[in-house]
Amino acid sequence: MSAPDASGDLMLQSVKESHRLLRAWQLALLRFAVTLDESDRLNVAALATELDRLGGRRSGEDPLHFFRRTSSRLCAAIGGQQQDAEAILDCFCKQIDQPRLRLAFAAAVGLACPKPARSKPRPKRSPGLFKGLPARPASL
Repeated sequence: MSAPDASGDLMLQSVKESHRLLRAWQLALLRFAVTLDESDRLNVAALATELDRLGGRRSGEDPLHFFRRTSSRLCAAIGGQQQDAEAILDCFCKQIDQPRLRLAFAAAVGLACPKPARSKPRPKRSPGLFKGLPARPASL
């Protein structure tokens, strides 16, 4: 066995940090949707700036400002300042991979969110499934 690759560990750490920041950004958007407080909007913007900075560092180019632009649109939609607010919020909501966070965000912004589908449909029971088994004794 070879020694662990230091660059691989660094890359894994970077990916974990990005995921942690992305989750914090989504939670900050949820908090802003609940409070509509300016300090919460500023927190969303700060996290977006950090995510854009990480993205720019990876590509070696100037940051694309994706998260800042997206945050600006989302915050405006949450505040009712966007004409197509419902479509913007619905699109973002569908991109949230955590079911509980997705449902909480949908509720906070007033989206009608259908119940999540089951991962596996329940198999139908065969009518003869228990045929031939002895009956249970009646309990008192």
